[in-house]
Amino acid sequence: MAGEITETGELYSPYVGLVYMFNLIVGTGALTMPKAFASAGWLVSLFLLVFLGFMSFVTTTFVVEAMAAANAQLHWKRMENHQEEDDSSSTASDSDSLVQDNYERAEKRPILSVQRRGSPNLFEITDRVEMGQMASMFFSKVGVNLFYFCIIIYLYGDLAIYAAAVPFSLMQVSCSATGNDSCGVEADTKYNDTDLCWGPLRRGDVYRVYLAVFTLLLGPFTFFDVQKTKYLQILTSLMRWVAFAIMIVLALVRIGRGHGEGHPPLADLSGVRNLFGVCVYSFMCQHSLPSLLTPVSSKRHLTRLVFLDYVLILAFYGLLSFTAIFSFRGDSLLDMYTLNFASCDIVSVAAVRFFLGLFPVFTISTNFPIIAVTLRNNWKTLFHREGGTYPWVVDRVVFPTITLVPPVLVAFCTHDLESLVGITGAYAGTGIQYVIPAFLVYLCRKDTQLALGPRAANKHRSPFHHTFWVGFVLLWAFSCFFFVTANIILSETKI
Repeated sequence: MAGEITETGELYSPYVGLVYMFNLIVGTGALTMPKAFASAGWLVSLFLLVFLGFMSFVTTTFVVEAMAAANAQLHWKRMENHQEEDDSSSTASDSDSLVQDNYERAEKRPILSVQRRGSPNLFEITDRVEMGQMASMFFSKVGVNLFYFCIIIYLYGDLAIYAAAVPFSLMQVSCSATGNDSCGVEADTKYNDTDLCWGPLRRGDVYRVYLAVFTLLLGPFTFFDVQKTKYLQILTSLMRWVAFAIMIVLALVRIGRGHGEGHPPLADLSGVRNLFGVCVYSFMCQHSLPSLLTPVSSKRHLTRLVFLDYVLILAFYGLLSFTAIFSFRGDSLLDMYTLNFASCDIVSVAAVRFFLGLFPVFTISTNFPIIAVTLRNNWKTLFHREGGTYPWVVDRVVFPTITLVPPVLVAFCTHDLESLVGITGAYAGTGIQYVIPAFLVYLCRKDTQLALGPRAANKHRSPFHHTFWVGFVLLWAFSCFFFVTANIILSETKI
């Protein structure tokens, strides 16, 4: 169940944790970034990418601090329970009044005295406390419900992106392969959903056929429990890095030979809305930090390692996007960047063309059931009442159905991946990446001071510990929310 405290799991070194975090952040969003870069202009894109990367790093340190504070509360409660057990065993024959006096003295005892007797640091991150559990510890009831609402909306957006990306990639590859151009998608060719694909079937029809097959094959997993195995993670990570490396090298070779066609503008504010959402989505990791960082064996330099990860990710995103926008014309870049390499002019080897074209199919298909089960469990947590159980029909039919149907309907209506990623990142992504971490760290600091006293030192305190940074993150989040909303309204009403 989402939001429960779980075991730490098998420990790994800090550098393995760095690799896991890199793989978590660099996902589907990276494939939609080149088109967003070309739409907004290279200078604006570079500035926004660096700034949003910095803001994501700030809120990541907020979550780490909140994880340490939550661990401190758990450690203290265990110590108190052990102390009460010791007191009760040693005073079992005493009178009730003496027991009451001992209890009152224990309540008044400074919490830091426990640490001075040689106990481990209270703020050591040893228990995996998921964000849902931290919300329950530090938020009010309304805050907890808003947290789960935000997580659910984000996961719905995730599933809609996945449900559209796989059929779209299959449609692009198969329709091009069976048409007049057996080498795949031509950069100069613009296809419409009304264009013919297989005999009388139009491209839009083929897309919906693939969507139906995708739903029938992967949808049933929503009704059961699945988890991502280590070997499956290794396989998908290997495929991802092979695909990214091939695309970067091919784009560099194309530019080096003087075949680069891209002439991106410095700035185009009309493309900033989608770029913002894509960048927020592409730096999303805050919701998975507890399960990712808790098993790290040594957390002494955790903040430095996280900072190094962000620097490497920024460099990678920059390299991928800049090679793309200078290799291809802006109007020829597709929503899924891998599909730009399905042409004979770009890739002469058929196996490489099909590997890149179908790469999203393999990687996204393995993630879809896991995200769906996570969303289903969050629905259960949101409506769960203490001591209550769900009827079998509600547990095994209703919750999986409301998990699966909405994203499939969205994917049925549109396969505009750039807009789906942009909207998901701009709204739910802003809540998860900025608003929730800011409130978490602010409230956990107040709670820690109240419970442990002002002298309690959190060893994992964020470098951005001044209250100014909490206010700045919230101001930035709400400004972005209003900017994106105003931009959408103006775009829709523009004649």
